Amino acid sequence: MSATGIRLHAPAPGWSLAADIVVVGSGVAGLTTALRCSAAGLKTVVVTKARLDDGSTRWAQGGIAAALGEGDTPEQHLDDTLVAGVGLCDEEAVRTLVTEGPGAVRRLIETGAHFDTGPEGAIELTREGGHHRRRIAHAGGDATGAEISRALVEAVRAQSIPTVENALVLDLLTDAEGRTAGVSLHVMGEGQHDGVGAVHAPAVVLATGGMGQVFSATTNPSVSTGDGVALALRAGAEVSDLEFVQFHPTVLFLGADAEGQQPLVSEAVRGEGAHLVDADGVRFMVGQHELAELAPRDIVAKGITRRMQEKGAQHMYLDARHFGAEMWENRFPTILAACRTHGIDPVTEPIPVAPAAHYASGGVRTDPHGRTTVPGLYACGEVACTGVHGANRLASNSLLEGLVYAERIAADIAAQHAEKALPALYAAVPVPVPAPAPDHDAPAHPLLPPEARFAIQRVMTEGAGVLRSADSLSGAAARLARIHAEAAGALAEDGKTAEPGVDTWEATNLLCVARVLVAAAQRREETRGCHWREDRPDRDDEAWRRHIVVRLNADRTLAIRTTETHDFPPTGPSSRPSPQEK
Repeated sequence: MSATGIRLHAPAPGWSLAADIVVVGSGVAGLTTALRCSAAGLKTVVVTKARLDDGSTRWAQGGIAAALGEGDTPEQHLDDTLVAGVGLCDEEAVRTLVTEGPGAVRRLIETGAHFDTGPEGAIELTREGGHHRRRIAHAGGDATGAEISRALVEAVRAQSIPTVENALVLDLLTDAEGRTAGVSLHVMGEGQHDGVGAVHAPAVVLATGGMGQVFSATTNPSVSTGDGVALALRAGAEVSDLEFVQFHPTVLFLGADAEGQQPLVSEAVRGEGAHLVDADGVRFMVGQHELAELAPRDIVAKGITRRMQEKGAQHMYLDARHFGAEMWENRFPTILAACRTHGIDPVTEPIPVAPAAHYASGGVRTDPHGRTTVPGLYACGEVACTGVHGANRLASNSLLEGLVYAERIAADIAAQHAEKALPALYAAVPVPVPAPAPDHDAPAHPLLPPEARFAIQRVMTEGAGVLRSADSLSGAAARLARIHAEAAGALAEDGKTAEPGVDTWEATNLLCVARVLVAAAQRREETRGCHWREDRPDRDDEAWRRHIVVRLNADRTLAIRTTETHDFPPTGPSSRPSPQEK
């Protein structure tokens, strides 16, 4: 797949580093990849948008799913995952996840992560939505992500892996053959590196997390602006399943006008026995699914939304008063503190909750070893579409996916390096970084003003949120097109675009991923998983048990195709087995 030639407007790089591999992102996927690559003797550099411990991973409350309990098996975990994915999971990808998952969790423990244990020292396990067994390992009660992040960050620092913090990745660098040669990036603030620079490497791993900030209300941190997906599209990579954005059912309701990152009320609260009720105290999920409040997230989110419509309410309630103060303080201290900060005491009153954007099941399309359609470019974690999640992610499979596929990526890169399939760029003269071409002939994305971010979020929330229809999506597409056309028109008429900077680059990335998401949602004329079309309320396996794949054309239009079956086509000509398969 050739690159589009499109890039962000940015100053020419003023500094550079070189390595065997650059990992973009510092969550569970990125840091696990970096640790495994470093252990294999590869010169590794980690680039992260905020501080090393500031990614999405640390916000994960519930835990990590793996068949670790007595009587549980990978096959049962696989069955639950396939049901949640509503016919679009890649079964072999899921089988890889559930069979390699328990070992990956044990290696995470060896790295230094401490999970909650019972009196006899065994890992305590809980249940979440869609799981028929207790298989969710947790830490600090409801601070699993924070503990995993702590352990991985400490390990990275102990190994002295070079890191570039507070750095927004801009674009992929490629060589004359179109193969990956590193990334350009902008470091925010003063330090060893400042301003726009480059990291040269023959292998790049995108582990940039999600794109929840494309909506007004989300559980994602402010840095989750879809930078990895946008970079991959500009580089010519394919993305898939972007219409499947999971809205977490139980996010603390802070008001109809609340924007930005919202406090999450973990699914584990329902796993321990909390009930969803309306203002009259009626448990409305009973009878809608065999698992009631523990149904897969798309079903619970729809159930809440329907009840809100029926009652003319802006939120429902999560009632866990029967837990008592001791359980709240010991099992869910983070959630308890967040609720009390906002004037709600879960010990004595129900918690107001409503769905909010949470997790992108789709992303940059990869093969079983994390390879994208661009040679040398890998993707892992939420930014990737491995085929594991299908149309709806099973609760707590995300941290596991980051672990398992990070290890597979590291093994693949190490094997290619050993076979000298990857050039050792750091040992050679650094690859020159081309200066930006003049505006009149550069196929660059016109940069949007910072305030466009809020306009995009409102468009997406109103037109492509939990409830979608042909009319709402058509309206969203038209409004996004106007935002794009206004910026493009200014660039074409007088060569001007918004001033390059973090705010304008983020807004431009958000527009890029928003356009793709809406286009895919328009194309999928059915309801499946977390894609809910009011005008197409039924699932249509005959026509739509297949994937929507999108790439960016050189003229900035979208090329959209639908796969012939639910199987993904190969990402490239290589069929060389990974070290695990040899």
